[in-house]
Amino acid sequence: MRLDRCAWPEVEAYLDRSTGVLLPVGSTEQHGPMGLIGTDAICAEAVAIRAAETVDALVAPTLAYTPAPFNLAFPGTISVSAEVFLATVNEIVASLATTGFRHLYVVNGHGANLAPLAEAQGAAAGIDIRVRSWWDFEAVNALRRRYYGDWEGMHATPSEVAITQATDRVLPPGAAAEPPEKLSSAYIQAHAGDKHGPPDEHRQSFPDGRVGSHSALARPEHGVALLDAAAAAVAADYLDFVG
Repeated sequence: MRLDRCAWPEVEAYLDRSTGVLLPVGSTEQHGPMGLIGTDAICAEAVAIRAAETVDALVAPTLAYTPAPFNLAFPGTISVSAEVFLATVNEIVASLATTGFRHLYVVNGHGANLAPLAEAQGAAAGIDIRVRSWWDFEAVNALRRRYYGDWEGMHATPSEVAITQATDRVLPPGAAAEPPEKLSSAYIQAHAGDKHGPPDEHRQSFPDGRVGSHSALARPEHGVALLDAAAAAVAADYLDFVG
């Protein structure tokens, strides 16, 4: 059930039986030649809504304006500073706490969100927060390894593209038909959490927007399986969280 599709008396009645809510958080940034700009938000929202249907929980509106400064050399990317993002999250948390929610479960879809979300988690008052990225669960990662191996890469990954293929549409691969340059384990470790350089430098290093990810390996049927696995894992983790 989506919070923004409810009337306030329905929310008040919901709070009589549960004080939990899920918040999908993504980004609005390029995802390579065949990835939708809203990929991170689409994935987080799809997982959150599917999980909420399983556990009869509310889902807050998706937060899609988040930090992605490294991708600003690619048209369509909209980035806000980490400070603005953190302030927005803090205001959302405060509003939810004020109106009676006590458990906020964040379903994340974008690496650069993690540090600000952890800061918000540590500063929250009156409400418990748990942050999980949809790929945090072993059942999901087993599928990613099986389908893509090392070609999952770091950005415009075939797994996230596959989920959007299952939920929205399939784009032709274009330049993504050819595999990108593989990343070293040292690079992946050093740049975890989307720690990338300035926009022009980032585009020069990764001219088609993919960061070690062979997006063309994505298939809609992969997306269905990944979405099922992620939603089931989030649903179980949410129930553990709210008790």
